[in-house]
Amino acid sequence: MQPAANATVFIVDDDASVREALAWLLRSRHLLSESFPSAEAFAAMLQGGYTTTQPSCLLLDVRMPGMSGLALFDQLRERGLAEAMPVIFLTGHADVPTAVDMVKRGAFDFCEKPFSDNALVDRIEQALARSGEVLAAWRERERLEDRLGELTERERDVMRLVAKGLPNKLIADQLAISVRTVEVHRARVFDKMEVKSAVELANLLRSGEDK
Repeated sequence: MQPAANATVFIVDDDASVREALAWLLRSRHLLSESFPSAEAFAAMLQGGYTTTQPSCLLLDVRMPGMSGLALFDQLRERGLAEAMPVIFLTGHADVPTAVDMVKRGAFDFCEKPFSDNALVDRIEQALARSGEVLAAWRERERLEDRLGELTERERDVMRLVAKGLPNKLIADQLAISVRTVEVHRARVFDKMEVKSAVELANLLRSGEDK
């Protein structure tokens, strides 16, 4: 899968020559990038109100003066950004065990220096695709929550029982309302949730729980 045209690769490395080489590599593959000389500089960008609305990934050096790449990764996890902005650690041979541990904790991958350009770009493109999938799932969940927010309390009651597959008569008995009232609420639920059947409604609610 090709990354979106507006996808961005963030580069955080204290070595200017590494930042420049990576930026050139990404430009040669038609990928946008933005570089930072320190973890603190990237953290300041996040604190300045950055929001993950477009696919992105982060190439992050493990060892840097001041805040380490590991500490920055922990900040991303605390902010809930590590999933939508997959992290690929750039590491020297001595740091490989640490990088492996970071992958176990949720990093996307690590790349040992000196790295293969083709292998690194392949993983970057896969990370950007993952980011796009996560953001799409977030947007769908938000859309579902918006639709749920339009339901009245009684419509929610009816919706839960409809999603369980109960017929109108049983729903009416359980809620102590008329069958006609159930039919009206059922129609409104289908309209607001943008579904055409109880099965579709159940699948929609189930997908929202899975994301």
